[in-house]
Amino acid sequence: MRFKVSSTMCVSFVMVVGLMGTSLISPLYALYKEAWHLQTSDISRIHVIYMGGALCALLFAGRVPDRAGFRLAMLYGLALAMIGTFISLIAWNVASLSVGRFIMGVASSIVMVSAASGLSKLARPGKLQRTATVNGFLMAFGFGIGPLVGGIIGQWAPAPLVSAYVPTLILGVLGLIALSRLELPEDAKHHHVEPFHCRNFLPKLTWPASDVSKSFVLTCCLPFLAFAVFGLYASMTPLILDKLVPWHGPAVSGIAIAVILLGSAVIQIMVGRMSTQWCGFFGLCSLAASNAVLMGNLRVGSALLFALGVLLTAIGHAMTMVASMSVVNRLANSGNQSGLMSTYMVIGYVGSMMPVMGMGWIADRWGLEMALRMFCTAVILIGLPAGVLFQRDSRMG
Repeated sequence: MRFKVSSTMCVSFVMVVGLMGTSLISPLYALYKEAWHLQTSDISRIHVIYMGGALCALLFAGRVPDRAGFRLAMLYGLALAMIGTFISLIAWNVASLSVGRFIMGVASSIVMVSAASGLSKLARPGKLQRTATVNGFLMAFGFGIGPLVGGIIGQWAPAPLVSAYVPTLILGVLGLIALSRLELPEDAKHHHVEPFHCRNFLPKLTWPASDVSKSFVLTCCLPFLAFAVFGLYASMTPLILDKLVPWHGPAVSGIAIAVILLGSAVIQIMVGRMSTQWCGFFGLCSLAASNAVLMGNLRVGSALLFALGVLLTAIGHAMTMVASMSVVNRLANSGNQSGLMSTYMVIGYVGSMMPVMGMGWIADRWGLEMALRMFCTAVILIGLPAGVLFQRDSRMG
């Protein structure tokens, strides 16, 4: 039993390290913009390229743990994360940084999927629900601790665009050593390796039956908006922090991003037994309210309003994810569950990519403040009607 606990701790540690390294750049975007004289669209492009790497890995490498075993897949993912981190550390322009970020995106999906598979295999019998909760918390913790570490180093450490990546490289080496020496219990070992087939790397996307198609479209609005709003905070807020709060710097934006992710993890546990219809409704209303507060705070520059907006975003992110995941599982059957979940995740990733790219294009032409106002208005106009329709749809209950 002691050995199984140590195996679980090792997998958990590698998962946190891998995800931390992929997200610590968020509070550093303003420093990159100043150091390299970048446009807003350059920042949005870097963020979208990272998400594109994560999406490609999710689509084409999602079944790697099933073929190679979760431990070997985690080794590949963590090694890729270290390569991407090193390229980011030595990056000298947007192109080189984009290469590093794309690799980091691929690594994040591989680490996330393989670690989730490993935790399930190492779980005690009858403890799969608890394992799912732990997996969700570790994902949020890993993604959340990254901006916090990046923000603190970016605020006070020398040469922050270099030193911010050093902790990930050190911890990554420790993770590789731990994984290479890890001996799994017999029931968690991967005994069968599937032969190589190109179809193993083809995307598996599915659309539900026509009678639930409208409900599925409505459900997918939730992750689309949740990912979009978080993508806004992760990529654009560091660029306009001086307009939102009396203070500025990577530490402030890093703490804000960390609070959204860590707060979302805690809130997801709290609302787990809430009615799905009302959970989705209040989640979309919270996202709309957070954007209304953000838009209003562009004029006021209040720390209190900024904190309120971050809190509402965390609540909205948590409730929309819980509600939408519940509905997707309810709409699916044994023959299309994995395909529907893949479609659901792809729509969420697109939500994190396209709006941010559009904001960068608008910001270069009419200013970042105008781009933010248009984005916030769109979230309000889409989120509120979608929330009402979600609450009234009988299939959501």
